[in-house]
Amino acid sequence: MEKRVITLISWNVNGIRAVHRKGLFIPFIERYQPNILCLQETKAEQSQSELDLPEYEEYWHSATKKGYSGTALFTKERTMSVRNGFSEPVIRQFRLGPDAYGNPLDEGRVITAEYERFFVVTVYTPNAKEDLSRLSLRHDQWDPAFLAYCQELEKRKPVIFCGDFNVAHTEDDLSHPKTNIGKHGFTNEERAGFQRFIDAGFIDTFRLFHQGNGQYSWWSHWAKARERNIGWRIDYILVSAALKGAVRDAFILPDVMGSDHCPVGVKLSI
Repeated sequence: MEKRVITLISWNVNGIRAVHRKGLFIPFIERYQPNILCLQETKAEQSQSELDLPEYEEYWHSATKKGYSGTALFTKERTMSVRNGFSEPVIRQFRLGPDAYGNPLDEGRVITAEYERFFVVTVYTPNAKEDLSRLSLRHDQWDPAFLAYCQELEKRKPVIFCGDFNVAHTEDDLSHPKTNIGKHGFTNEERAGFQRFIDAGFIDTFRLFHQGNGQYSWWSHWAKARERNIGWRIDYILVSAALKGAVRDAFILPDVMGSDHCPVGVKLSI
């Protein structure tokens, strides 16, 4: 089969209805024309969506709690199957279930689309919280469960996984690392959880093309942080080692407005 270049983009929209009502979502689609678009923090059910995108198939995984969390996957590429959430063996192995905030399995955090040559997984990773009250969920259950799930898929075909991981992996991934050591999003536990993806052989695609700091995907609303580029890189696209050679480009789109996050993307020769 002849290879062609496809564009995959991931974006935490922090409320898809809000972005659309600002008149920013459709122009983004029209400009970048992603073949596959993975969204996090949609904060909506599909029935509440006002989007009309006939060229895309839409798959939604909304939280039980209204206006909270949620993921979606829009695709021009034909899917073979789509699943919401983790597999049952992974849920049992890592005893995923309710904590003080609710049940992360009911928060619409994972969608998996199977394509002919690969899987795409979009994830909205639970935030450890400012007081680190959800750090144990992250460290002991969620991060290892997510890795195990991607490795389970990888036994069948290569995996592309992307989304908001709510962690800056290295000191180059945030503007003020020294003052944020130990704070949520930059604890040793969260960073170790991400490092295990790398140790397992998955590739941080952005780092194939860009080194150093200064390139971020999330900014606080405070003190004109985005204008001053005081940010964090917490949105990632990772691929199985088998797909490393297929990655033609990886990029961040900081000029795309509408959310406190901006989109991140890759071009793949598949």
